[in-house]
Amino acid sequence: MDTTRLQRLEPGMPVVYGGDRVTHVGEDLAAAFVEGDALVVLQDRGDLLHVPAADRAAADTAVTAAADAFERMGAVGDDQLDRFYEDFAARLEDDAVFARIAAANESDVASARSRGRSVTRLILDERMRADMVAGLRGWRGRPSARGVVLETVEHDGWRLEQVTDRLGVVAFVFEGRPNVFADACGVLRSGNTVVFRIGSDALGTARAIVEHALDPALAEAGLPAGAAALVDAPSRAAGWALFSDRRLALAVARGSGEAVRQLGAVASQAGNDVSLHGTGGAWIVGSPQADTDRFRAAVHRSLDRKVCNTLNTCVVPAAAAERLVPAFLDGLVQAAADRGTNPKLHVVEASRAHVPTDWFERSVKISRAEGEQEEPQAELLLEEGLATEWEWEDSPEVTLVVVEDLDEAVALFNRYSPHFVISLISDDEAELERVFATADAPYVGNGFTRWVDGQYALQRPELGLSNWERGRLFARSGILSGDAIFTVRSRAHQDEVDLHR
Repeated sequence: MDTTRLQRLEPGMPVVYGGDRVTHVGEDLAAAFVEGDALVVLQDRGDLLHVPAADRAAADTAVTAAADAFERMGAVGDDQLDRFYEDFAARLEDDAVFARIAAANESDVASARSRGRSVTRLILDERMRADMVAGLRGWRGRPSARGVVLETVEHDGWRLEQVTDRLGVVAFVFEGRPNVFADACGVLRSGNTVVFRIGSDALGTARAIVEHALDPALAEAGLPAGAAALVDAPSRAAGWALFSDRRLALAVARGSGEAVRQLGAVASQAGNDVSLHGTGGAWIVGSPQADTDRFRAAVHRSLDRKVCNTLNTCVVPAAAAERLVPAFLDGLVQAAADRGTNPKLHVVEASRAHVPTDWFERSVKISRAEGEQEEPQAELLLEEGLATEWEWEDSPEVTLVVVEDLDEAVALFNRYSPHFVISLISDDEAELERVFATADAPYVGNGFTRWVDGQYALQRPELGLSNWERGRLFARSGILSGDAIFTVRSRAHQDEVDLHR
């Protein structure tokens, strides 16, 4: 018997966390835990995460393949990478190949719907297919981040170069969004390798993409097997196992706020660098001088679908509420009509008088993941509710708050938002500069909010969009892209034979 390894758990067993706090093992955890499993204890809150042996094995298999592939990626040329991206894109474009992937996706979507799960990010439609193809071809021919001389320092008899190079194995955990396969493969452009772990709702789609497009493209280009590897396990615990692996160079997580927070804690405890992309929800703020039509259009065009950069909270100054609140409501109704649904409105209590009473008195059908629900079209919430990100299916769902002035709007954003996107609808450069200087957000604009996207804004696929909820990012943009993942090495060239110090 190996007495150095955890064999079992007992109900009530104390577990120390955070150095001086104690939590206890519950009955369900104790019953489920068997020899070979692992227990991850989060030191910030005492969460006890059970990682079954099968999930540990699945993660280990994928990371081992990616780590082995990374050792061989140094010999892979840029022309091979170009062939990989082109072949991957061409296979997704091939109707016969895509039909197999689409069939798997249809099965995933049907299963998710039967369980009352949201499918807004899961459906692999023609738009997502086209975006994946365009994203992959966007990486074809792009300059590599390998071998770029950032700086040369000349000395007597020798010189020093600071040179970019590949970083390592990048782990990527994301919920049911099949398009992320194309996005995350961008890390190969700089000679890195990648391990994917996708949410269980989309695992069938992921397997089909790997089998029919990704693996064949790797082989066709002569890239090492495992350069892009899937953790083939449905359990969330597989993500914890993956992020616990100390062979990772970077752990990237996308998904819901709580899941991403938990994954980030797991990776950080293991000593892995993390890039977290979780809570979203954009804010639009109207200037007292905002053009009514422009304000209406910004609201409308920020609500075409629910993603992280969708409008979540609209802020209107009291001095312009008489004209901007109706414009906001018009944009909201129009966005819902585009989707064939009704909108859902939340109003901060102190702002109720600015919204027509029939919004609160009327009950309408609201599209939810579990089906249509009869609900009041507008409901009140406390100011603290401004921190809520609405996860809607087909019915656009937004919060409205009326404030005294721009300073109060920014103060509320800094207090309650996820520190993500703020858009000031204004033509006044001084106002725009003021918001840029005082709002704690990486993304600031003056129109619709959905521009916050790597492929749309930077014309290259993103790995994720970081907010500043956990603090500003050191020396990098909030848009994480494949060509931003590299290390810097130092290379010396000695000319003088007898150089010494």
